[in-house]
Amino acid sequence: MLVWLLKIILPISLIVRFLDYFGVLAVLAGWLNPVFMHLGLPGSTAIVFITSVFLPLYAPLAIITSMSITLRELTILALMCQISHNLPVECAIQGKTGTSFWSMVALRVVMSIIVGVILNLILPQQMGMPVFARTDAVVLNSVAEVLLIWLKSSLQISLLIIVIVTSLNVLYGIMAKYHLIDKLSKGIEPILKFFGLPVETAFLWLIGYIVGLSYGGAMMLDQMSEGKVTKSDAGLLNYHLAVSHSIIEDNLLFVALGVSLWWILAVRLTAAWAVVWIRKGYLELRKKMSLASVEI
Repeated sequence: MLVWLLKIILPISLIVRFLDYFGVLAVLAGWLNPVFMHLGLPGSTAIVFITSVFLPLYAPLAIITSMSITLRELTILALMCQISHNLPVECAIQGKTGTSFWSMVALRVVMSIIVGVILNLILPQQMGMPVFARTDAVVLNSVAEVLLIWLKSSLQISLLIIVIVTSLNVLYGIMAKYHLIDKLSKGIEPILKFFGLPVETAFLWLIGYIVGLSYGGAMMLDQMSEGKVTKSDAGLLNYHLAVSHSIIEDNLLFVALGVSLWWILAVRLTAAWAVVWIRKGYLELRKKMSLASVEI
């Protein structure tokens, strides 16, 4: 898995370095500044969000560390990328559990933009600089210098990925060995009720939060085939997990760069809460309208 991740990340980060060196990012920034300014972001960061939509979070993370951005901008980008990342794969998995692929894509992209706009309104203007902060004062005069800077940052990001992924694998192995996941799922029923989720989804909710949508989707299919979770219950859980999932790995990636854990958790959990309750309200309204039309 580590080799697969690095095969994606390192070439992308090198491409972005050269796009920056040859002025492509500056042109892109000029085109998109009018749009992204409503999100509190420079236009050049659009490439981060676009990359996130199509690839796992490690890819946009590598691009971010190649840019000069403030902690405020990083916080907004972090939340947008956490909500909308690896959509072709993750939404396809959710599609197999009975939830529309395109509804999941639309939900996540729209929620990313809404979150970006809201954060731009409420975040303090001065939040400092990220842990990886670099300045534009360094002028690169040759391709060799670009490659040297890329090699240095690649070693740093590779080490970060190795530590995080290895730690998560060990943690999950320990939890599985001592059956901690089953025990924890029984104690989170009050949390699920707060989020508007059926208690039958407790185990799947926990899996989605620990290891993410890919493995969680496979588990959901198994439980649906066994009759432990209904299609409607799985649908509500999909709406929740679309906005908030894999909170350990996703959060560690950006917390390691200096983003506040509390901003990430507060925003994602609030967004997931709102999405499910709005969805339940919509389904209830549609049901009442359907019954009314039958009576007429």
